[in-house]
Amino acid sequence: MTEAPESAGPRAPHAPGTPCWVSLMTRAADAAEEFYGAVLGWEFRAGPLGRPVRASLGGREVAVINQLPADAGLSAAWTPYLASDDVDLTAERVRLSGGTVAVGPLDAGENGRVAVAADPSGAVFGFCTAWAHPAPAGARGPGMPAWTELRTVSAVRVTTFYARVFGYEAEPPSAPDHITLRSGGRPVVALRGMGHALPRALGAHWLPHFEVADTDATVRQVLELGGRVLEPAHDGPYGRVATVADPQGARFGVARRVGTVPRPRG
Repeated sequence: MTEAPESAGPRAPHAPGTPCWVSLMTRAADAAEEFYGAVLGWEFRAGPLGRPVRASLGGREVAVINQLPADAGLSAAWTPYLASDDVDLTAERVRLSGGTVAVGPLDAGENGRVAVAADPSGAVFGFCTAWAHPAPAGARGPGMPAWTELRTVSAVRVTTFYARVFGYEAEPPSAPDHITLRSGGRPVVALRGMGHALPRALGAHWLPHFEVADTDATVRQVLELGGRVLEPAHDGPYGRVATVADPQGARFGVARRVGTVPRPRG
């Protein structure tokens, strides 16, 4: 691959490849606000046209909730956005590395330039230059993003793609086909190869995790509010974690007292 020139534009507030915000596309945006407000303590502010709605904690935006068109034929899902110093350059790297750019790059006003892409396994992610009011990288506390994990058939197969696009450095696998990627000297995302255990109907996907004060209590609350438990609460090396889905089916993780990125034991 040809070495890309250095961008002359404004630099992202996070190191390239660091998750900087997440976006939920859902069929019931009003219901999603009620659900996530109760579960994660988020507050919401409508955009100029009503949608998308921005979720925040302590004045820092942590997520966006948007309404899917009625005829979209898409399932509710979370999409992570990764920081980029130059969205156009990153989009070109996606194409040259075997991925697909589905939306953009395009201007998003005070939020810089954004694009949405898919890696060679089909997992959808976005990238952007400057979100207007981002939570500081590594910010902690209930309701804050804790880490972001790719679930795919083979982590090894897509590691090269993400390293080429964002300049990640891969740590030695902590468990079979579990790879942590570093940017700016710190671990920022995890890749988890699931082989045939990956649900075929779901396919490769990114799974955001949010910190909570009590994982078990949060799981009970999710159930009470009409959500589902996909992976029951269990203790791991970086806290007590669970995977759940909101009432519209969007998947996410919750965790108590996590580190930057969990490293499963082999």
